[in-house]
Amino acid sequence: MAQQMGNQPLIVLSEESQRTSGKDAQSMNITAGTAVAESVRTTLGPKGMDKMLVDSTGSVVVTNDGVTILDEMDIEHPAANMVVEVAQTQEDEVGDGTTTAVVIAGELLSKAEDLLDQDIHASILAQGYRQAAEEAKQIVEDISIEVDAEDAETLESVASTAMTGKGAEGSKDWLAELVVRAIQAVADEDGVDTDNVQVEAIVGGSIDESDLVEGVIVDKSRVHENMPKFKEDADIALLDTAIEVPETEIDTEVNVSDPDQLQEFLDQEEEQIREMVDAVVDSGADVVFCQKGIDDMAQHYLAQEGVLAVRRAKKSDIGALARSTGGRVVSNVVDLTADDLGFAGSVTEKELAGDEKIFVEDVEDAKAVTLILRGGTEHVVDEVERAIDDALGVVAATLDEGKVVAGGGSPETELSLQLRDFADSVGGREQLAIEAFADAIDVIPRTLAENAGLDPIDSLVELRSEHDAGNTTYGLNAYTGEVADMSEEAVEPLGVKTQAIESATEAAVMLLRIDDVIAAGDLKGGGSDDDEDEGGPGGPGGPGGMGGGMGGMGGMGGMGGAM
Repeated sequence: MAQQMGNQPLIVLSEESQRTSGKDAQSMNITAGTAVAESVRTTLGPKGMDKMLVDSTGSVVVTNDGVTILDEMDIEHPAANMVVEVAQTQEDEVGDGTTTAVVIAGELLSKAEDLLDQDIHASILAQGYRQAAEEAKQIVEDISIEVDAEDAETLESVASTAMTGKGAEGSKDWLAELVVRAIQAVADEDGVDTDNVQVEAIVGGSIDESDLVEGVIVDKSRVHENMPKFKEDADIALLDTAIEVPETEIDTEVNVSDPDQLQEFLDQEEEQIREMVDAVVDSGADVVFCQKGIDDMAQHYLAQEGVLAVRRAKKSDIGALARSTGGRVVSNVVDLTADDLGFAGSVTEKELAGDEKIFVEDVEDAKAVTLILRGGTEHVVDEVERAIDDALGVVAATLDEGKVVAGGGSPETELSLQLRDFADSVGGREQLAIEAFADAIDVIPRTLAENAGLDPIDSLVELRSEHDAGNTTYGLNAYTGEVADMSEEAVEPLGVKTQAIESATEAAVMLLRIDDVIAAGDLKGGGSDDDEDEGGPGGPGGPGGMGGGMGGMGGMGGMGGAM
């Protein structure tokens, strides 16, 4: 970048810098964004395919989950990363719909490119897209269906839709029931915190053998062999301090002149430990969960008293036990009283997948629960866990919001029709952007049809004719290939749709408003020979600028090999 000043050029940017501006920059960013969307598009819907991702160390992830695919992929292009952020926002906010959000963002960029070629300014496009997104959120809200927190059937449909197409497909009805039971158990007046649903994934057995424990499973065993393995109607003490003689704050040296003094010193230590154990026993506790250590001597005394004790329990486990059993976490053992104790009908040490664990069950009001997931192989279990995470997120979102929309591309079809009407009322050049937005939204039902091996044109025509007739809940049933009322078959939380529209629009608008890309120094993989071998000079990087389309989008050149 040089500016002429008199006869002398003025150098502003260093020689290593690369600059792409105007149409080239927009085109490059759009290509990068659409390449990301294309990479996950085939995973959308119940008939979506899976991706196998292999990293540089050879570890393998097989998944259908959009955000997992994008996280695992080695994407270096800055514009592509902005589209990946859409998936991450979607995951953090509502827990599902990541692929939908990214595919919409990619399609918005793709439609924008056609309009940019017709010399419509990016600012007008951005304004039109924002207007369309606001209107779209209102339309979706208007067609949403209210759902009650007690309506287990609808909630199970929400959970099952979130798991559709993922590894848990065969057992989704049973898993959906477990998810809804878990969420209903942990819901309180503050809403739903999914952290209170512990997920324990175990390799072995079949997915059908997954179960819900209304209580907590602590991944520890008893500290002493002589302690009982089972306690019925247990009073539980929760300590976040050690049952040990406290160490002095400063380094202390004790000089002993004769053996009696040493014995006296040891007796005193033993006395302190005895006091702590007596405090536990006097409180009436049958079971002790301690976040820190338990001295060997204390273990011996507790075992003598028939108390089942666990040491070094995780802080999160202690918190879950407090919620589940109604106990209070105590920081000073000597202050422990009967009022601080929690209650559980049974506390048992059982073997689970070859490891001893403590099961705390039969609690009066399980505000913390544990989902045990099983599967034949590690990859299966991992994918079921991802499906369950999505399902927990969407059921929690549904309870918070109380509104759902039908699945199968029905809200998108309705949006597409109503936004075209809205575009006519807007006028001006923004009208073209709103129409482009309406076309872009159609990508969801079209992709659902493609992934199910159906004719996308036929499916879209049929969907539109149903929606024209006022059937707003009609969508594409990917299993039967028919257009039908999806409000009975598959429903999704309203928040999943509104968040997808919001974050996809924000990302597309941000990328469209960039007309100059200045990279300090050579970008990673910027047009080196190696990259040209991997992704090809045009790779997914597409049109040039910035060292061969940033070297075939650097890391995404290698993505072709993983996908």
